[in-house]
Amino acid sequence: MRKNNLLCGLKLPVLTVLVFLVPFTASCKKQEEGSAKREVQETSPYSNESVFDEVNRKLQENPKDADLWYRLADLYDRNGQYAEAAATYKKVIAMKPDMGYAYFKMGTAYDRLNRPEDAVAAFTKTIKLMPNYAVAYNNLGVAYGKLGKINEEIRVFKKAIELRPTYASARYNLGMTYLKLGNKKAALHEYESLKNIDTDFAQALQKEINAAR
Repeated sequence: MRKNNLLCGLKLPVLTVLVFLVPFTASCKKQEEGSAKREVQETSPYSNESVFDEVNRKLQENPKDADLWYRLADLYDRNGQYAEAAATYKKVIAMKPDMGYAYFKMGTAYDRLNRPEDAVAAFTKTIKLMPNYAVAYNNLGVAYGKLGKINEEIRVFKKAIELRPTYASARYNLGMTYLKLGNKKAALHEYESLKNIDTDFAQALQKEINAAR
């Protein structure tokens, strides 16, 4: 299994965020169903109708305010309404086409919706606007992995590590990708690097290496 990192931090252990080998995207969270879902929403400050009402009221007064649309998209995202979040980030981008982080957030929403082709497009645009943003390369690698594009997956994970050598989730993801190829030697190299960076990721990768035939 892989790890899920989904936004900037990333979860542990053999995760996505937000991975089967579960890739670790920067920020990923599944919505619960039924009563569990209602319980989560009742305790979440982002699901409070008054918060949405306030933003929507301001949007009625200022419908061309991209920052307000971004705030609404963020509320949807945090509330687990990823389809609405992606659509609203798209509106933000229409108003501010150079807003790289809006593309990134849209990409993470698409990832959570299991729409890897759209996630690839969004993350690709992100790195054009934010070429030094390591997290975008990591998440792009996760999306490529879901599409079976292993060469591209390896390339962008390596780029994420080049930009941030101590990026534990990217090294974990790269190691897992090498295991998919049957390259235990390369995976062990990432494990050795992880031992000095993040012991949890290192142990998780070691477990997968030991389990590989």
